[in-house]
Amino acid sequence: MPSDFHTEELAASYAALILHDANVPVKAESITSLCKAANVTIQPFWPKLFQQVFTSRSVGDFLVSSVGAAPAAAAGGAPAAAASSSAPAKKEEPKKEEKKEESEEEDMGFGLFD
Repeated sequence: MPSDFHTEELAASYAALILHDANVPVKAESITSLCKAANVTIQPFWPKLFQQVFTSRSVGDFLVSSVGAAPAAAAGGAPAAAASSSAPAKKEEPKKEEKKEESEEEDMGFGLFD
């Protein structure tokens, strides 16, 4: 399988996520093994780089910090902060709207996995 720089980085990233999900320490050997099992050839520096990065911080730390840095989260965070300081009656109104939207989707007769 031909490999390029982006594919190699992506493969190493996915391997780190798989290891994190399995509660296995992110080590260079593990990343290399997963990439070989997926039939993806990567340069030897990628596993070493990811091992160095994830010895000081966990994959979960990166996932949490990337969510907080997202522009959509920052834009959506301001109204949520304003709503939390308002009266409880105002909080109930958006919930009712969300339930209404969900029921509309159910009435259409199709779902995500149908």
